[in-house]
Amino acid sequence: MTNKLEHKTVSNIPNVTTDPFAGERLKESHFHPRQAALNLRNAWSSWNGYKFADYYYDAEYEYFCVRNGCATYDICPMQKYIISGKNAEAMLNRMVTRDIRNLKENRVTYLCWCTDEGRMIDDGTIFKLGPEKFMLTCGSPSLAWLRKSAFGFRDVAILDVSDEIAALSFQGPSSCEVLKKMELEGIENLKPFDIGHFRFQGSANNMLMVSRTGFTGDLGYELWIEPNLALGLWDALYEAGSDYNIQPYGETATDMARLEAGFIMPGMEFNEALKTIHFRHDQTPFELNLGWLVDFRKPHFNGRAALLQERDEGPEYTLVRLDIEGNKPAEESHLYSSESCTHEIGYVTSAMWSPVVKANIALAMVETEHLLGEIWAEIYYTRELRPNSKVARCTIKSKPFWTPQRARATPPLAY
Repeated sequence: MTNKLEHKTVSNIPNVTTDPFAGERLKESHFHPRQAALNLRNAWSSWNGYKFADYYYDAEYEYFCVRNGCATYDICPMQKYIISGKNAEAMLNRMVTRDIRNLKENRVTYLCWCTDEGRMIDDGTIFKLGPEKFMLTCGSPSLAWLRKSAFGFRDVAILDVSDEIAALSFQGPSSCEVLKKMELEGIENLKPFDIGHFRFQGSANNMLMVSRTGFTGDLGYELWIEPNLALGLWDALYEAGSDYNIQPYGETATDMARLEAGFIMPGMEFNEALKTIHFRHDQTPFELNLGWLVDFRKPHFNGRAALLQERDEGPEYTLVRLDIEGNKPAEESHLYSSESCTHEIGYVTSAMWSPVVKANIALAMVETEHLLGEIWAEIYYTRELRPNSKVARCTIKSKPFWTPQRARATPPLAY
């Protein structure tokens, strides 16, 4: 992979496996040989057709590695698209709700895109790799929507490079120290959402792209490299991190970390609008508290009229962060306006007892008109094989549960 992520055909597209633990025919990640050796529980699931780790040995241990040391998370299954050409920026700016015209080269930004009805299709990140070259990353396949969005725009090329870029998320307070030990000169100067390009293994032909991005709310980076260099990158990273207790982590630990950071997850906080069956069982950016991603100062974009109307009228529901009394996670709980649980006003989308925050936290959809009133959660749980229930008071929190200063510090403090 060149420093501009040039599209090329590669011969080592991930192999297909018939592993019985996978449950179906799945592709193997570029890092799979190393991951398989560490997955002591054989705990695999799937993501976009890839064999993907739920956890390796113990999800809570992996979570603490992210919060107290450094850990790797395979993002090869993430969808990656190169959009290039004279009108690439105009086409993307027409598709997404955020204005990307001022996005500088070698910078990343978070954004979302909607249907004409203002219902959210997906969220993701855009990397500006050159004056007329962008990379869009997202959780679900979006090639068809990108092609529809490019209709009428001349000189726009869209390439699906999901299988042609090996990508690894590297998160935790000691992540920068490990990358410095790998001799990535100047890595400590990357600011949040910056992109850097580094020689890998001392060769100008082997370029490693590093972005200061992640999905944990902590200090962290994402590493992007050609597939044929993937195992070499893994080995170099784990050798440099051997004194820092580097570990891999899976989807379960990721879900814990992202909830503490207040990040939304498809299939949890929102349904992708192109996949829902029931009317309005999807969400809008305003319902997901992402109104800051909608820029009405720019020209027309998908969903603009519907979103403008919703901004003026207000969304029916609003996603909020809740601090809940007690220590029983309010998973799939209903929310009520009083302790008597007579008037339902919302529902919990994600919940956990947070080890680092030492609080019972949740993300929840609440009817907007009830945001200023009392909120109570009806929680069901099991104790010694017997079902129990309780009603707990909820408090709305204005800030994410976990926002350490190290996640923003440049350069990060040595850890």
